[in-house]
Parts: sequence; structure tokens; C-alpha cells
Amino acid sequence: MYLRSSHINKYFLKEMSSESNAYLCCMARIMSIDYGTKRVGIAVTDPGQIIATSLDTIHASKVIEYLKAYFAKEEVEALVVGDPIPVGADRGKMAKLSDNFVKSLQKAFPDLPIHRFDERFTSRMASQVIAMSGMGKIKRQDKSLVDKISATIILQDYMQYKK
Repeated sequence: MYLRSSHINKYFLKEMSSESNAYLCCMARIMSIDYGTKRVGIAVTDPGQIIATSLDTIHASKVIEYLKAYFAKEEVEALVVGDPIPVGADRGKMAKLSDNFVKSLQKAFPDLPIHRFDERFTSRMASQVIAMSGMGKIKRQDKSLVDKISATIILQDYMQYKK
């Protein structure tokens, strides 16, 4: 069985066994969300779930509408939402807001699995990545870039954990 170039983004080749023929299997993307009260960073895997890529930063009030439009175009198998676990024992204000956000996602997309994943220090790591990238000062100060890269770090960590 051969892959046509039009199938490369949606399918991957997998061997069932040495005796059987190869077959095509469809895989869906995994999307991660770095939730903030103003901005939401979004990252997504490729269809083969190998590479995490920054997708977008959108206003928090438009997340559900954005996701509905994206899901109409692309198949997503799961959402990973950054969980702002505090260093201390008590869940803070941001954690409670994040919990409410996850509830709104569950209501809007009841059939989609939603996983929480530790997002501690991802914004700091994203800022360090941007600083080391050699970008100009104005680009480095773009907070939406930090949110997108934070979502990508969350997704990369989740994919590594899943292995």
C-alpha cells in the first residue's frame, strides 16, 4: 500500500506484523492550552503526534468559539490544559479560574478527553527560550509569544510523559 502526498498530513504507515500487509491508520492531533484570564496560548501536535508546534494566542473570551472552528477543520483527540499547581499546598486564585475554564470546556466538548498537566515554570522557561532565540527587543516583549511557547512546552512535556 502506498501513501500519496495528499495523505501525508493525515495518515501514517504502520506495520501490523511481518506476515501482514502495511495499512494506513488515521491519527488525530493533541492540543494544549495555556490558560490565562486575558490571553490563552494554544499549541498542537502534528497528526502523527510527534512534534508540538505553537498555534495561536487568543483572547480568553473567544476560546470556545476558536476551538469549535478549529475542530471543524482538524481532528483533535484530546485537550491538555495547563494546571497552575501552586508551590504551596493551597490551590490559588489562578488554579480556581483554570478549574472553571476546564468545566466550560467539558460542557462545550463533552466527548473530548481533557487532561490537566502541571504547568509550573512554563512561562519562565518560555521567556528564557525567547531571550536565547536572538529575537529583537520588541518581539521579546510580546506576551502572546510567551503564551504560545508555554502551551508548546506543556504539550511537549505531556507527550514525553505519555511515552
